[in-house]
Amino acid sequence: MGELLLITDDIHRGRRLSRDLGTRRPCDVHDLYDDALPAIRPALIISDVESLTSEAIVRLRRALAQLRGEGVPYLFLAHGNAARAEAQARVLGATSTAGVCDMVGALDYLQGASIPVLARTRAAEARQFFQHALFSDQPITPAAADAGTELVVRAVSDTGIDGWVRAVQQFDDATHQHCLLVAALAAAFSGALGLRPPDRHRLTRAALLHDVGKIHVPIEILNKPGRLTHSETAVMRTHAERGHAMLVGAGFDDGLMAAVRSHHEMLDGTGYPDGLRGWEIPDFVRLVTVCDVYGALIERRPYRASMSGPEAYDILQGMTGRLDDDLIRAFKPVVAAFRPAS
Repeated sequence: MGELLLITDDIHRGRRLSRDLGTRRPCDVHDLYDDALPAIRPALIISDVESLTSEAIVRLRRALAQLRGEGVPYLFLAHGNAARAEAQARVLGATSTAGVCDMVGALDYLQGASIPVLARTRAAEARQFFQHALFSDQPITPAAADAGTELVVRAVSDTGIDGWVRAVQQFDDATHQHCLLVAALAAAFSGALGLRPPDRHRLTRAALLHDVGKIHVPIEILNKPGRLTHSETAVMRTHAERGHAMLVGAGFDDGLMAAVRSHHEMLDGTGYPDGLRGWEIPDFVRLVTVCDVYGALIERRPYRASMSGPEAYDILQGMTGRLDDDLIRAFKPVVAAFRPAS
């Protein structure tokens, strides 16, 4: 996702601000009065300068000129008089201005600003459909699942997997984000494998519905800002069986039903809910599982930052014996399609 650079005239305050952002993405803190500039190419710059003297402005301009690449957003944190801060921010070429208490929201907005408009539009359409047609109190039908699948497949074709993932990562609802992200990964993966359009549709549809059982998991567990306890994990793990039960008799094919129930099964038998091993796990399910694991790794969680594509792929490669090695290797072109971090 790229690194943040925070330029401050109070290194202790700057480090406190950096800790506030620590679970969102890496943040490097630079002392404005340190003549040696950091050797990084930041993806986003924040200035936290309370005393904007003439010398401070000169130093800040110098740092921005040397460190701010083309198209890199710059957030000016305002201290004191708002009108004066706005004027100073304009002079320095800031993309946006915010108070310290509004910093996180402003960063989320700026990080989303680089997302192509078409990707944001397609993601918003899919999220709305997903919420009302698939994650509501209404029964899920194959027709509704097909419509949602077509939205995702078309969006990935129109915007590319990178643009779609960056758009979906802006969603604050973890379950919506995850299902739409995994469905897009499945669409891209099936394309990389050269599957026929009907098979690509089937795989994407299964990925879209794989976590539908989470509708029965309490929201305080789904959105807990930290790691789950043993008992909470046990409740979370019921989603695979409950999702399968929701769809029994609704007209879905056996492959999708298996993916919903078994996407957390591992080849070595350590998965759940049935402890399946090796040949007991169909290839179709194995495909969804690779997308599911990778999707979870590149998502931002309340207790950790999102991983870069290569970092997540390294973890996939380390899951030899649990995931299908051939499918992990075949997934590499999907990883390569992501834009490198700035």
